[in-house]
Amino acid sequence: MQLLLALVCDDAGLNSEGKLDVHGVFNDLYAPGFPAKQDQMVLVLVVEWDREDEGRFRFRVDLEDEAGKPTLSVEGYSDVDRRPADRPPPRTRLIMPLEEVVFPRPGPYTFRIGMKGQTFTGPSLYLVESSESPPPE
Repeated sequence: MQLLLALVCDDAGLNSEGKLDVHGVFNDLYAPGFPAKQDQMVLVLVVEWDREDEGRFRFRVDLEDEAGKPTLSVEGYSDVDRRPADRPPPRTRLIMPLEEVVFPRPGPYTFRIGMKGQTFTGPSLYLVESSESPPPE
């Protein structure tokens, strides 16, 4: 099993062809003070399962601060179907809208994803205290 894609963005969804459309990927957030609240963001994860995986698998996503303290946790499950060798391995595309996420202090935050007894490091966010708009990249 492997984590193929992990990102945070403004919006994501599947298009009419079943392809993943992602808009506004970011890793930095600017706030005038702390604690800060992000009204909305979307966490996107794509997991490729092992060929022998089949059934329902639970997952947990924690957004952790620099000290490893969770500031947000989400739990769920994914149903996985076995695939024959002549087809691509099973994949799960998780599109998780997150609303009113509170960041207690500035600095780095990291998503940790737990599935099937393994922990994966997901996308990171860096919270910056600033009364100005973010600089252009």
